[in-house]
Amino acid sequence: MLYIFDLGNVIVDIDFNRVLGTWSDFTRVPLATLTQKFAMSDVFHQHERGELSDEAFAAAFSQEMGLPLSYEQFAHGWQAVFVALRPEVIAIMHKLREQGHRVVVLSNTNNLHTTFWPDEYPEVRAAADHMYLSQEMGMRKPEVRIYQKVLDAEGFSAEETVFFDDNADNIAGANQLGITSILVTGKDVIPGYFAKQLC
Repeated sequence: MLYIFDLGNVIVDIDFNRVLGTWSDFTRVPLATLTQKFAMSDVFHQHERGELSDEAFAAAFSQEMGLPLSYEQFAHGWQAVFVALRPEVIAIMHKLREQGHRVVVLSNTNNLHTTFWPDEYPEVRAAADHMYLSQEMGMRKPEVRIYQKVLDAEGFSAEETVFFDDNADNIAGANQLGITSILVTGKDVIPGYFAKQLC
């Protein structure tokens, strides 16, 4: 079997409120104002596909948010999104590989984040056979072609694949190909799914 894991809020807890809080501290713009303005806009999506440099993204996103941030301040806040590893998921990924399954990560991420989390959480790469990152692939979830690309690269059919993600749109995209897709709504979902399979 092929098991595909998302990164944020699946393997690693993330919280964009931490990003906004850091930017608020730097600029004195009220957190409530930033929360209202924050949206994953076209600029956000372009950055995740690798179509914008980190500097261009920081400038454009700061302008959208009305934030007078230096690039260094923007980047510092952007990295604050990462909270903590989910060790129970890392353990499951290792066990799946020990049983002969293929385990990969498919993440909508961006170059700026990948200058941080691989060093902060080396356990992620150690638990995966391969990392599929949106900014390297030039596409992002929930585009159906990104799931097809992973299936083709790994040599598995949709029927032989299970996908875990915390975003309902991403689940819907994978479902279009017939991939068994599990919406991760909390930390107990993945351990619960494997409670019987990995006995």
